[in-house]
Amino acid sequence: MHGATDNSQDEEIKMANTTFKGTLRSEGGYSSIATAASTGVETTQMSISSAGFISLDANTMAVEAGTGITTGSGTIYRSSVQRSGGIITTRILIDLTGLRSTGSGDIIGVNGTALVCHIGQITAARNGTILTGSMECFEAPAGGDPDLNVHSATEGTGVEDGAIGDLTETLLVNAGDATLGSKVYFTAVPAADSFLYLTTGDATDADYTAGKLFIELMGYEA
Repeated sequence: MHGATDNSQDEEIKMANTTFKGTLRSEGGYSSIATAASTGVETTQMSISSAGFISLDANTMAVEAGTGITTGSGTIYRSSVQRSGGIITTRILIDLTGLRSTGSGDIIGVNGTALVCHIGQITAARNGTILTGSMECFEAPAGGDPDLNVHSATEGTGVEDGAIGDLTETLLVNAGDATLGSKVYFTAVPAADSFLYLTTGDATDADYTAGKLFIELMGYEA
């Protein structure tokens, strides 16, 4: 019909359990989404841009760091979980800037708050059974104490300046002083459903002004 407007490219087509036997082609990229049943809000789980860039948006730890970590001024926290074949790799990238160290064996986090300070939870469903782990330093800690340890604990309630020993905890690595390029390997691994914490091995009551860490855990589906 003369003068009619073709809006077909703007329409959303919903298909359930559709099988394509040929090549699936799209000029505008591809997205996989999840829709919240209660609100209808859509969240992108993964996407492939029209330029071919793949983004696995949902591939994070099931429970990421507590607000006693993520609300630090200048603090950066990101996690990634990827499954390739039978290997599940969990990675945590963290800039300590804005967090605080206190006494030896105490939990690192935002100063003077009651916010939980774990750096993520390990679950078998998301992270697999952890076989080994490591922590690498890409910028030496400054301000706060450089002697860093990683613990796991069954509780996710640990707060800044709290003693890790007050939790049901396991020392995963006693790293000593972190320096640029230093890398240490875990001597124990976190159990399923446990939470990870950064703690200090010495006493320095001060805020971190620098310190970039990369934690990597390798697991498998048992």
